[in-house]
Amino acid sequence: MSKALYLDRDGVINHDPGDYTYSLSEFHILPTVMEALQLAQSVGFKIILITNQGGVAKGLYTQDTVEEIHAFFKSECQKNNVEITAIYYSIDHPEVGNSISRKPHGLMVERALQRFQLDASQCVMIGDRDRDVACAEAAGVRGIKMEVNGPLLEYVNRLM
Repeated sequence: MSKALYLDRDGVINHDPGDYTYSLSEFHILPTVMEALQLAQSVGFKIILITNQGGVAKGLYTQDTVEEIHAFFKSECQKNNVEITAIYYSIDHPEVGNSISRKPHGLMVERALQRFQLDASQCVMIGDRDRDVACAEAAGVRGIKMEVNGPLLEYVNRLM
């Protein structure tokens, strides 16, 4: 069985402006992200993004916008020899309707565990909100809370 580094998106991968990342023009990859992903990958971690994108349910942006941002991010990763194994996201929001696919529920993490035959005890999720840690722990994965827009590389280095 394999291991994975699960990551939240906004505030961990890209600068979180405080509400939503509405468009690709607002998506700015944080400074140490590529080095962190390269390091994690070099020691055998699969890289999986787990993100709530409730702005879709609220009508603030479209699912096409989410896909455009993710395609751009994957392209930037490829340029840096980083493979993103998968991206899971929930377009739901509690103001519009309840869904167990949304963090803090662990469904997105559980799906990846099964799909990629991952060993939950060897996986870690890094996020910048309590709901990220709760999501990981709900699926039996260790969760680590980092500071919003913090240096991801520091947190990945602690895993080594």
